[in-house]
Amino acid sequence: MIGHAKRLMLIDDDEVLCDTLCNAFTRRGFEVKTACDQVSAEKVIESFCPELAVVDLRLGQSSGLHIIKLLKQKDENTKIVMLTGFANIATAVEAVKLGAMQYITKPANVDEILSAFDKIAPDVDTVPPEQPLSVKRLEWEHMHQVLQLCDGNISQAARLLNMHRRTLQRKLAKKPVRS
Repeated sequence: MIGHAKRLMLIDDDEVLCDTLCNAFTRRGFEVKTACDQVSAEKVIESFCPELAVVDLRLGQSSGLHIIKLLKQKDENTKIVMLTGFANIATAVEAVKLGAMQYITKPANVDEILSAFDKIAPDVDTVPPEQPLSVKRLEWEHMHQVLQLCDGNISQAARLLNMHRRTLQRKLAKKPVRS
């Protein structure tokens, strides 16, 4: 990193994780700015033009997908990695469509995140899973996909899924079911 420190932005509602990653990236010579919600992220984006960004999918009640869109509007050359504890196919596809170069799941350390930024070409040697997704996992994926189509509107998604809003909220609040 000759000349200047690379500018990196961390957006995650887990303040402890954000501080930990900030310290680790700073020790590696990055200039780091953090935000823990959508409003503070928007303010930082206005004044700080990051070369790299790590964006959490869930930012409280809002989605990190909005942040990807904002970052790309500000500078389409910003490299973005989406980091999430709630991975699903629908949000992975949307994140990539919006401009994220990688989509990785928590827990992830600094080396894994940096590796994701370096991985430009798709890996044709990626092996598909031996077991198909379980019915519970497929249900979880489908609910998130419908919620994404409804722009995060739980009531509208519940109507489309023909289920009670509270039932959908309860199911969405659970951790993703393993395959």
